[in-house]
Amino acid sequence: MTQSQPCPCRRGEPFDECCGPVLAGQRSAPSAEALMRSRYTAFAVGDVDYLLRSWHSTRRPRDLDLDPDQRWLYLDIVRSERGGPFDDAGTVEFVAHYRADGVRGSLHEVSRFVREDGAWVYLDGVIEP
Repeated sequence: MTQSQPCPCRRGEPFDECCGPVLAGQRSAPSAEALMRSRYTAFAVGDVDYLLRSWHSTRRPRDLDLDPDQRWLYLDIVRSERGGPFDDAGTVEFVAHYRADGVRGSLHEVSRFVREDGAWVYLDGVIEP
C-alpha cells in the first residue's frame, strides 16, 4: 500500500495520515473507535505484528494466521459507546465486509476495548448474526 492511497478504514484520509502511523508505532490510537479502525486496516494490509501488539496482554494469542485469500473490502462503524480520551473502556459495533474464494461476506461484531498501560487495546468481541 502506498502512503498516499486512501486508508482502508474509510475515514477519508490518506493511509500515511490515518492508520499508517498507528500501525508503525509512531503514535497511539486516540480512541477505541480509532483502534478498531486501525485493527481493520491491519487485517486489510496483513500486519499481523500490529494485530498482536494491539490485543490485550491477557487475551493475546501466541500467533495469528491470516487467510491470504481473504480480501477486506470496507468497514462500516455501526456505533461507538464511550472509548474517548477520558474513558478506560469502550465498545465499538462494526460490520467488516470481505471477499473470500470469490464470495462476498461480512463480519458483524461488537468489540470491547480497554486501556492497558495508557494505550487502547482490543479485549474481546461478540460476533453478531
